[in-house]
Amino acid sequence: MSILDILEPVYRMLPEVKVPEIAPPLKKKMLWSALALVLFFVMGNIAVIGINPSSAGALTNLQVILASKIGTLITVGIGPIVLASIILQLLVGGKLINIDLSNPKDKARFSGLQKLFAVVLCFFEAGVYTISGMLLPSEGMAGFVILQVAFGSIILLYLDEVVSKYGIGSGIGLFIAGGVSESIFWRAFAIGTPESAGQATGIIWQFIASFATGINFLMLLPVIATLTVFFVVVYAEGMHVNIPITMGRRGTGGRFPVKLLYVSNIPVILAVALFANIQLWAIISPGIPFIGEFIGPIMKTIAFYVTVPYDLIETLAYSGLSAALPKIFHAIVYLIILLLACVVFGRFWVEMGGQGPEAVSNQLSKSGMYIPGFRRDPRIIKSILNRYIPPITILGSIFVGLLAGLADLTSALGSGTGILLTVGIVYRLYEELAKQQLMETNPLMKKLFGG
Repeated sequence: MSILDILEPVYRMLPEVKVPEIAPPLKKKMLWSALALVLFFVMGNIAVIGINPSSAGALTNLQVILASKIGTLITVGIGPIVLASIILQLLVGGKLINIDLSNPKDKARFSGLQKLFAVVLCFFEAGVYTISGMLLPSEGMAGFVILQVAFGSIILLYLDEVVSKYGIGSGIGLFIAGGVSESIFWRAFAIGTPESAGQATGIIWQFIASFATGINFLMLLPVIATLTVFFVVVYAEGMHVNIPITMGRRGTGGRFPVKLLYVSNIPVILAVALFANIQLWAIISPGIPFIGEFIGPIMKTIAFYVTVPYDLIETLAYSGLSAALPKIFHAIVYLIILLLACVVFGRFWVEMGGQGPEAVSNQLSKSGMYIPGFRRDPRIIKSILNRYIPPITILGSIFVGLLAGLADLTSALGSGTGILLTVGIVYRLYEELAKQQLMETNPLMKKLFGG
């Protein structure tokens, strides 16, 4: 008896969003997606009851990736959903869980297990944030704080399900893009806060205000870096190598594209998530009895070098090269560690996620596809794919890591990682919208795509 059989009675009790009997039209899909996004923003502005306000607001990179805002109902954001998905997919890819995702029944059971695991992680991560000191509950309020944070993440879990079944794209991508876009907008155009005594805090307004005392173009560096990353990623999305393939006895021609961003933004997501967890451990390790005094200094040193030195450009501009040398060294070490982590995670994800040469060659072979001019043998296809997929995986991982790292060093709006994620999400959302619109206007295409 497998773990799916053992846990099936448990995850069957979880509430589920019903699949629509008739596919909703494009306007309704957009409405559902917009409604989910509005609810996400509302939850991001509802503070958790029973915490010290000064405890909210650390681990910026983690908040960008997980669409979270510490101190609110979305403190842990989509973290449990993403972590549950990653762990279970790796277990399936590594054959530790024997399941055939091409089988509708097995796929439904896998989705149920993933939801159950995500719910468990909602409470676990809420507890970690509270115990580690990321949230400081008032006396006797720890349990209530954990419940609020956990239920906030569970609501996001079901909003993601609503978007997946009734909206466009995925809720996870929508929440990440929404959170990053909000951060970019407020950093660029914020009018003022009570703490700023009514003065403009947005970069654009600060730059305009500098006309009176002397124009400082350095202020615009984050905006320029943001636009640069945006256009570079959009351009890179279209870069690919086409491998000719043939299908069927008549030899119908086609192409198998291997994109430069073959692993998408996954390496950066995993690398920055790892760095954020190292920073979290650096916070809590000194409190570990007996061994904390030995682990604490080591973890703090590692955490220091995997943290972005955001003030590098400012120090270099206002204090000179000699004062900025330690930060330059810090930045170089950070970039090296980031690139190495991206390469390792990129190779690991391709193999474990079923995107390696062997897995792809088997998929193409089972679909009756082969490379013209060669024997119909998966080993032949694998040898051809080996020339492209491993090198492009490494190059793509280095590319996204370097782009995110350099953008972070310039304090790009929304962070380099956040921009990378958002551009990729919006690009795929645009493709999905174009596909939906095509199916709305052409019933034949709707039947072809199974809409």
